[in-house]
Amino acid sequence: MKLEEFRADTRAWLADNCPPGARGPGQVSNGSTKIKITDPDTRLWLERMIEKGWTVPNWPTTYGGGGLSTAEYVVLLQEMKAIGARPALSSFGTSMIGPTLLEYGTEEQKLRHLPRIARAEVEWCQGYSEPGSGSDLASLQTRAELDGDHYVINGSKIWTSGAHNADWMFILVRTDRDAPKHDGISFMLLSMDQPGVTVKPIKLLSGESPFNETFFDNALAARDDLVGELNKGWTVGKRLLQHERSGMESLVSGSTSGEDSGLIDLAREHLGEENGKLAEASTRDEILCYQMDMEALHLTQRRVVAESQDGATPGPATSIFKVVSTELQQKHLDLKTRVEGSHGFGIDPHAFSDLELDTMRQFFFSRAASIYSGSNEIQRNIIAKRVLGLPD
Repeated sequence: MKLEEFRADTRAWLADNCPPGARGPGQVSNGSTKIKITDPDTRLWLERMIEKGWTVPNWPTTYGGGGLSTAEYVVLLQEMKAIGARPALSSFGTSMIGPTLLEYGTEEQKLRHLPRIARAEVEWCQGYSEPGSGSDLASLQTRAELDGDHYVINGSKIWTSGAHNADWMFILVRTDRDAPKHDGISFMLLSMDQPGVTVKPIKLLSGESPFNETFFDNALAARDDLVGELNKGWTVGKRLLQHERSGMESLVSGSTSGEDSGLIDLAREHLGEENGKLAEASTRDEILCYQMDMEALHLTQRRVVAESQDGATPGPATSIFKVVSTELQQKHLDLKTRVEGSHGFGIDPHAFSDLELDTMRQFFFSRAASIYSGSNEIQRNIIAKRVLGLPD
């Protein structure tokens, strides 16, 4: 089918199948069995997208995907954006562990785990960072020892996003204590719903608790859920981080993003205009520079998507996207709070509107963006060594 024919068919299908309640802001499923979907239109939209294979549009149909090419995937997102359709499913399963299993999983692992992700029957969390192993992730000490058909896991992880709602975890564990730290690590999958796993939320400055401490006391991971080779999990773990930082899902989404006009409107409201321009010249220049940087990022994303031969996530270059996108996210929130003046720094629910409070929560949360998924300092080292080829 030619691309324009696909666009016409997609537009017609979306018009007939995307309910009004699935357009605009609202709940998006992450597949967790512990989070109920209360809105009937959101549930209907998810069911229809699952049937179509478009919860994971570019995955093979064998595993519940839509089998779309990268170009078709871009068209789908463009047509969804045109009618304000929300994603039906967005999760660590679709963006991180799913693509990793497509590359490194056995056929049995793919058939067992990927269709469940595509059908929104499971949510995953990431077991990487530990209290003493953050940026130096390879120094992790959580260990796993083989006992019959299972690995017995003991230790702890920290900053485990969404662990309190997750059904499964992908985890890096030490399986050889005597090997060099990068060589004695394995990548495994384990169920969160077992007696050996304890999750404790971490309350943040923003007032929310997306992060957790996770403790393992003789937790079990099946022998068949070792991904890749024993003691060679560092390779798998690094590749998953590339999917997390700028996988094809995020690149395609970014490549279809339009300009953010909300910042300009907000600045006009709070700073006023003179001769059709923002009254404050310095802020006007900063917003213009921000918009130009965002457009450069989007153009680069589009180029990378267009150059992709098989929809695969780029390699070390994902570190560039991670650095640029997180710093632009922080810059956006810096500008947003500043143009609002005293209204941009509200924490008292009795003195500020819900919108103002939400801006402050976003501002607080954005401070972590340049730290999680590997700090931007680490990403610059990767860029220097792996992208530019500079000496250590």
